[in-house]
Amino acid sequence: MSSRVFVQLCFVPMFVFVLAFLALPLVRLVMSSGESPAGWAIYWQILATPRYLNSLLQTVGVSFAVTLAALAISTTTGLFLARNRFAGRGLVLSVLTLPLAFPGVVIGFLIILLGGRQGLFSQLTSGNVVFAYSMFGLFLGYLYFSIPRVLLTVMAATEKLDPSLEEAARSLGAGPTRVIIDVILPGLAPSLVAAGAIAFATAMGAFGTAFTLATNIDVLPMVIYTEFTLSANIAMASALSVALGIVTWLLLVIARTFTGHTAAAGGG
Repeated sequence: MSSRVFVQLCFVPMFVFVLAFLALPLVRLVMSSGESPAGWAIYWQILATPRYLNSLLQTVGVSFAVTLAALAISTTTGLFLARNRFAGRGLVLSVLTLPLAFPGVVIGFLIILLGGRQGLFSQLTSGNVVFAYSMFGLFLGYLYFSIPRVLLTVMAATEKLDPSLEEAARSLGAGPTRVIIDVILPGLAPSLVAAGAIAFATAMGAFGTAFTLATNIDVLPMVIYTEFTLSANIAMASALSVALGIVTWLLLVIARTFTGHTAAAGGG
């Protein structure tokens, strides 16, 4: 058997997997969205129906907010942890990355323990502060599991930065703030964009946390769930799933394009 034939045979399992578990389900999803009485005009119904449009906008809005907050918190923390060694650093890093071990339902439960009707803030304020079942509670839940994903990316990227560039900037009279703005952040830009895109995509499709906190929350994953479980509206659930996938995919493509261009320019 020639090496070329062997390589081709090695691609057979990957081809079968892609076809059976990725391509065919996606094709079926798209075809299901057109099987309603409205046909392919069902996608216009998403924009014309206030509930669907608002849920889409709320999902995109909270995902962007979580992404920005996670980038701000994780970049500051990641730079500090990557550049400093101190007693208890490993413990701090372990605590910050602990959410990676929790499913969305557990994270939602933690938010309820913090801001639910029987939560800590409710007990401290005699029931006046309850936020777990609102978009703010969902924001905190999404932020909780987004921070470690961005943090680890930032720390890995920080350790790869060339220290000589910072030393050169300081020798030319740049202060700490200018070094961060002119040297560190541009060097981290591709990693920050990639980490932000992953945080956004994760928040867009997160279901467990939203399901746990779903008293007053109407984000797209919850609407999709109720459409095919409670209303048996398979076509609309499929169309909303396609819409969610397109929005997320477009952002990932933009992020990949940006990081690619940035890396190419930096390498030149």
